[in-house]
Amino acid sequence: MRRLIDTIRNIWKIDELKNRILVTLGFLLVYRLGSYVVLPGVNPQFLEALEQQTSDSGVLGLLDMFSGGAFSNASILGLGIMPYISASIVVQLLGMVIPYFQRLQRDGESGRRKINQMTRVLTVGILLIQAPAYLTNLHYKLPDEAFAMSGLLFNISSTIILTAGTMFVMWLGERITDRGIGNGISLIIMIGIVARLPHALFAEFADKLSSNATGGLVMLLLEFLMLFFVFVGTIMLVQGTRRIPVQYAKRIEGNKQYGGVRQYIPLKVNAAGVMPIIFAQAIMFLPVTLIGLFTPEAATGFAATFSDFTGFWYNFVFALLIIIFTYFYTALIFNPQQMSEEMKRNNGFIPGVRPGKATAEYIDSIMSKITLPGSFFLAIVAILPAFATIANVEHSFAQFYGGTSLLILVGVVLDTLQQIESHLLMRHYDGLMKSGRIMGRSVGAAMH
Repeated sequence: MRRLIDTIRNIWKIDELKNRILVTLGFLLVYRLGSYVVLPGVNPQFLEALEQQTSDSGVLGLLDMFSGGAFSNASILGLGIMPYISASIVVQLLGMVIPYFQRLQRDGESGRRKINQMTRVLTVGILLIQAPAYLTNLHYKLPDEAFAMSGLLFNISSTIILTAGTMFVMWLGERITDRGIGNGISLIIMIGIVARLPHALFAEFADKLSSNATGGLVMLLLEFLMLFFVFVGTIMLVQGTRRIPVQYAKRIEGNKQYGGVRQYIPLKVNAAGVMPIIFAQAIMFLPVTLIGLFTPEAATGFAATFSDFTGFWYNFVFALLIIIFTYFYTALIFNPQQMSEEMKRNNGFIPGVRPGKATAEYIDSIMSKITLPGSFFLAIVAILPAFATIANVEHSFAQFYGGTSLLILVGVVLDTLQQIESHLLMRHYDGLMKSGRIMGRSVGAAMH
């Protein structure tokens, strides 16, 4: 405890780090306050029913969690940062298959600016589709008396406001990245997820301590114990790496020696991050979306099976898709041939492996071997909320037992702590840990 207090004091002694933390907290506070500003023309008294219906829905509940409740509040920030994330994913995928985008990625700062501008334009395009769909959902969920105005004027004005809201959230994220600590976009997503935690905890406490509950306090303690082990396992998944030794040839120029050192290439067990879960969820939500076009009674057979989030076939197919997408996305972002060429260019080699094609094949085989257990572990993490729900954990609290939300929470927290520790060590203070170093996502790929 004393060490923790000393560490906090050291953080406060560094003016730059202190200012960055305060700026980050200030921008996040602005975002949270904005999530409670309701769209003009919507009566807030009718939003309680919308929140209940949204939490019971799969895809809408997920969007509501990522926006920190702004989605079900009919807020001006209701669409949150997810349209920007979707645009970033599209641009990232284009950079893997289209030569023009690949050239932009290699052009340094100027190429990055062009890619960011394209991402913003694509975000606006996505918003112009999602905002009317969001308003249509509001009209469907809420009664007519919930709207002070309706018709074309409300739809146009609200679309503009929702679009501006997401662009404002995107601006906040960029300012946090530039002037704060950590990745701004990731922190905004994380704070939205964390904002739902108190409500989920309260609902779980009320459910377990009610007179009809079995187990009561004992079951609640067991749930928290299991949640702790889930967090530990997820941290191991995020930080797990396989290090490949690389030896650099020794050369002597004059009286100086260059090279001759051994370094390591850290290959992440989960190089794909949360992307396989996002892709798999997008496909699994399609049957549910189609069911929404009909009455629940019409959902039978295939449609009914894949609308049950706790059913065997839903989770089996979901896990299988995650394993497939993990290999697919890892193959897209991981290029062993390029790594082999860079090692050869810098006079580096893997001991016992010939440079060139043999090195590329060796790295590819190692990556394939560690991706297999990583994909299975990722699939298990993704379907854990279903098992928690089956075990009578309250639905909103069960979402914290796994899935995209848990991976984002763990990854962003580790990344932010690693940046804070870098500031401390750079100024000759002790880090956040008594021994060892925090290895955040900066070791591997960031979220986007």
